Amino acid sequence: MINEEQHRLLFRDAMASLPAAVNIVTSAGEAGQCGITATAVCSVTDTPPTLLVCINRKSAMNAVFERNARMCVNVLNHEQEQMARHFAGMTDVDMAQRFMLEGWYRGESGQPVLRHALASLEGEIDQITSVGTHQIYLLAIRHIIVSQEGHGLIYFRRGFHATPHQEMLVV
Repeated sequence: MINEEQHRLLFRDAMASLPAAVNIVTSAGEAGQCGITATAVCSVTDTPPTLLVCINRKSAMNAVFERNARMCVNVLNHEQEQMARHFAGMTDVDMAQRFMLEGWYRGESGQPVLRHALASLEGEIDQITSVGTHQIYLLAIRHIIVSQEGHGLIYFRRGFHATPHQEMLVV
């Protein structure tokens, strides 16, 4: 029989084996500007277009996200790993400097959008709930940009990996 801590660590190892798209979730507004690298992002429904975004409750970004009530989910391409590292806090680049790096601009709703992302989805926070260690945001999507260029960037077994790109075979 395993104890609660062993069970938690086993769960974390299992989740590390679940490949996940790498995203930078951003927000700008009266509470300031922030961004964070996140893999706990998924589609909820396309009618109306809604995303689910999970952020650790210990993150200082939650106060900014909640007060601004808007977010942009930038789905990263394989060439944006270094940007993912910056927004994950894996480098010495502070928040203000991160947004001064090349590629950022303001989207339709004023949110920070990253050029050359595979997709950027701007929306308004529709609901917030807490489960365990995380805040869960339901984001009602208002503006979408989709790129046909680039390969995906995933996080798998605690490391970044480019997804292979294969031409689609039409039969």
